[in-house]
Amino acid sequence: MSASNMQPPGGVSGHPWVRYIALGLVALVMLYPLFWLIGASFKSNSEIFTEVGFWPQRFDFSAYAKGWKTSTEYTFATYFLNSFLITIPRIIVTVISCVLVAYAFARFEFWGKKILFSIMVGTMMLPLIVLRLPQYLVFRELGWLDSYLPLVVPSAFATDTFFIFMLVQFLKGIPRDMEEAAQIDGCNALQLLWHIIVPLLKPAIVSVIVFQFIWTMNDFMGPLIYLASVEKYPVSLALKMSIGATEEVEWANVIAISVVALIPSVAVFFAAQKHFIEGATSSGVKG
Repeated sequence: MSASNMQPPGGVSGHPWVRYIALGLVALVMLYPLFWLIGASFKSNSEIFTEVGFWPQRFDFSAYAKGWKTSTEYTFATYFLNSFLITIPRIIVTVISCVLVAYAFARFEFWGKKILFSIMVGTMMLPLIVLRLPQYLVFRELGWLDSYLPLVVPSAFATDTFFIFMLVQFLKGIPRDMEEAAQIDGCNALQLLWHIIVPLLKPAIVSVIVFQFIWTMNDFMGPLIYLASVEKYPVSLALKMSIGATEEVEWANVIAISVVALIPSVAVFFAAQKHFIEGATSSGVKG
């Protein structure tokens, strides 16, 4: 083979620094809106609308204090508590219901299993807005309006089909050797689920928790439809209320609280990052 036909391993594009520079540029483009958001929380209204750069002229934390107090009798501490009162119970019932349903689809054989699974997957194609009206009428008849029940109870019946699909795919990639050994030792289905399946499902369950936490904290339409009392508003509605409360909006205050509102979701993601990435990738390649 001639020297002209010989190529160095990987070529120029294979050098690690080339990939690092490319990834760094992509990361900068993706993260710049977040950097701008943080910088804008220290700016005045005129600076926000006239300057493209994210670096403020001076660091003034008064926007965080003013934004936290809000224009109502409640502070954002109340609204964050309300968000957690919705999010935490919803996560609990979602994990329990979706694990049970996914376990049944992945490990049991019953009549109509394939048809039911196909119908369940098909419901993921339905726009959520299509279900809003019938759900609202049902919850009104039950007397659940202006409470957190319409935002939590449906998840107890495994209505989050995306999570079920993800858990089923993860379960299909788990060998049944340990389960068969446990069955020989006398474990019933529930004991098998609790002692064998759930520990193996930990990465996928963490993915469910992270997704549900972020989606519920960011949910705006659900609370807007079902909640009428200001003292029950979550952060998403409180932010909108702070924008429309006065004729001239102090955008630095709104942006400052938006930055604070991002902290729980970012903290949960980084705390569960290892298991979250493992669960998300495994559910897609196994089975």
